[in-house]
Amino acid sequence: MEDNNKIRIGITQGDINGVGYEVILKTFSDQAMLELCTPIIYGSPKVAAYHRKALDLSTNFSIINTAAEAAHNKLSVVNCTDDEIKVEFTKPTPEAGKAAYEALEKAVEEYKNGLIDAIITAPINKNTIQSKDFYFPGHTEYLEDKLGEGNKSLMILMKDDFRVALVTGHIPVANIAKSITKEKIIEKIEIFNRSLKQDFRIDNPRIAVLALNPHAGDNGLIGKEEEEIIIPAIKEMSEKGIQCFGPYPADGFMGAGSFTHFDGILAMYHDQGLAPFKSIAMDEGVNYTAGLPVIRTSPAHGTAYDIAGQGLASEDSFRQAIYVAIDVFRNRRFDKEIHANPLRKQYYEKRDDSDKLKLDTIDDEI
Repeated sequence: MEDNNKIRIGITQGDINGVGYEVILKTFSDQAMLELCTPIIYGSPKVAAYHRKALDLSTNFSIINTAAEAAHNKLSVVNCTDDEIKVEFTKPTPEAGKAAYEALEKAVEEYKNGLIDAIITAPINKNTIQSKDFYFPGHTEYLEDKLGEGNKSLMILMKDDFRVALVTGHIPVANIAKSITKEKIIEKIEIFNRSLKQDFRIDNPRIAVLALNPHAGDNGLIGKEEEEIIIPAIKEMSEKGIQCFGPYPADGFMGAGSFTHFDGILAMYHDQGLAPFKSIAMDEGVNYTAGLPVIRTSPAHGTAYDIAGQGLASEDSFRQAIYVAIDVFRNRRFDKEIHANPLRKQYYEKRDDSDKLKLDTIDDEI
C-alpha cells in the first residue's frame, strides 16, 4: 500500500453484457469515493466508454497499462481485452465470458506482483466464463486455487453485523447431504471464527449453526445428520473454546430475528443461507471471501441481464463491497500490528460460559 494510506482496489469488469460497468461507473461518479481508495478497473476502456454513453453517465476515467501507473483521485482502466469486443446488453455470450476471465486473470497477476491491495469482482455468468483455464463453479473457488496459498475459503454474505456463511457452496442440491461431513463443518467454523476475529475485530465471536433437516431432524425422525454430524462438530468446537451454538431449525431462525443474537450464521447450503439473507439485505449485501490471504469482495447480486443497459441498477451493493474491502484491509493490518510482539501470558483466564447458557435458550423460542 502507498505511504499516504490510499488502498489500491482492483476491480474486475465481470460480464460486459450485464450491470457490472453500470454499478462501477455510478459508484465512482461520486468524487468522495476516490478519496477513500485508488480504484483500478481491469477490463476495456472501449467497453467502459460504451456503457457510459449508453447509460448517460459522466464518470471520467484514465487509461493505463498497469496498476503501477494509477493516479490518486482518479478512476483508471487497465485494458485486458480485445478492442473489437462487442457489447450486447442482456445476452450471455462466449465473448463476454472470455472478457470476464481475461480481466480476472490480469487482476490476479497484478495482485501477485503487489500492485493492488484487494480485489472486487463485478458479477460474471458462471456458464459463459467456463473454459480450459476457468473450470470452477465461481470466483471463490478460482481465487482459492490461484491465491489461496493452501488455505481454504469460506463464502460469507454480509450486511453490517449480519453475516451468513456456507458449509457447501455452488453444488447441486442432490449432492448436499453427502457433502456435509463433521470435518467440513469444523473446517468452516474455524475459518469463520478466525475471520470474525481478524477481519472484523470481534474478540469472542458467537456463531449460530443451522440444521440441515426440517425441525433440526426431530431427534432423528426427519434425518440423522444433526445427531451424527452437526451436533458432534459443534460440541468439538465448543470444547476448543469457540462459541458456536445450535443446530437451529432454519425455517424460523431468520423470521424470528434470532440471527441478531449472533456475529455469524453458518448455513449448510447455498439457498438455505442466501435466500433469507437476500430477502432481508440484498440491496446493500456484500459477498466476502474469507480464509484467503487476498481480500476479495463483490456485490451480492448477479449480472441482472433483465435490467442491463437501462440505467436501473442500484450501485449500493457494489459501494458497500468497496467499504468492506477497505475495512478488512485496515483490520488485518491492525491485527498484524498488535500480534507482532505479543506479551508473554502471566496467568490463565477462566472461560465464562454465561453467554452460551443464554444463547442456548434460543432453541426454545423458535
